[in-house]
Amino acid sequence: MTYENLGQGVLDYFPCRYGNSKLLFRGPRKKMAGEYIAMIGGTETYGKFIEKPFPTLVSEEMEMECVNFGCVTAGVDVFANEIPVIEACSNARVTVVQAVGAQNMSNRFYAVHPRRNDRFLRASTLMKTVFGEVDFTDFSFTKHLLTTLQTLSKERFSIVRDELKEAWITRMKLLLGKIEGKTVLLWFADRTPEDASTFNGLGREPTFVDRRMIEEIRPFATEVVEVVASEAALAQGTAGMSYSSMEQPAAQELLGPAAHQEAARALLEPLSRLI
Repeated sequence: MTYENLGQGVLDYFPCRYGNSKLLFRGPRKKMAGEYIAMIGGTETYGKFIEKPFPTLVSEEMEMECVNFGCVTAGVDVFANEIPVIEACSNARVTVVQAVGAQNMSNRFYAVHPRRNDRFLRASTLMKTVFGEVDFTDFSFTKHLLTTLQTLSKERFSIVRDELKEAWITRMKLLLGKIEGKTVLLWFADRTPEDASTFNGLGREPTFVDRRMIEEIRPFATEVVEVVASEAALAQGTAGMSYSSMEQPAAQELLGPAAHQEAARALLEPLSRLI
């Protein structure tokens, strides 16, 4: 698998819908008429700024249709509650489920938008009790909210973080349990599940997810594949990514084409064996 530097253009993601779902997925739209592999996940599965994300690479290598159900900034809830997606995954030969972060989902402390999960909607009474000094109308995004709470009080923030971690485990078990058929849980990041170290802010993606959490849900997946981008892939930076000048900061936070090639290669053997 190879990639070339695309320069800084803007990709056409051919956004499409499946069934009566209100979610927009990356196209072109697949027919799902025969045998296919389903892939659900967040920004990495969607392949933001990537011409050929790992679902496309897997499809080309295996010569089998791969339906990309990735959603930018998606949390677990967006899939667990989407019946057309669950049905499509249940009819697939295998479904790859990316381990997304724990910050973008509704919980006992706050609610997020049902489709754009990084959008903060409202704080619960419990949240207002724990952080009584905060005006929650100042926040539109979960990252801004959580970073501010962490700065105010690491001790009180830990209560919110622990709630998110436990909620993630419960929702991932629910999601995997709803999919009838074989599933591959995919860890795709620049760190291992053991390495949750932070340079600043909330920590590295997938936010808050650690080894304990992965092991808790392991029995609910047919197989677990862990892909940690190599130093060589990370050194490529944004080479080969396609984005506008305004999108450069966002692109710099994501894994590039070389890392997607590594993810695709890691998935080929288990997928071929499970189909």
